[in-house]
Amino acid sequence: MNTYNPDSFRYRTRSVDSSPVRVERIPLSVRTLSSNSLFQGEHEIGIEHHGALYRLKITRQGKLILNK
Repeated sequence: MNTYNPDSFRYRTRSVDSSPVRVERIPLSVRTLSSNSLFQGEHEIGIEHHGALYRLKITRQGKLILNK
């Protein structure tokens, strides 16, 4: 089962005053694109990276798969 939490992607936590209970959230500067704008109605796109072609696909279940 997928336990992905989008908040953990956008924020890094840091304990304050060496207390494990008190946590400060520090926003990360991550450029975010919506999958709708990236795929533009298609179910597969190609990504060129260092001369290699990768394929990013949307599955029937709506998940993303990256293949080389």
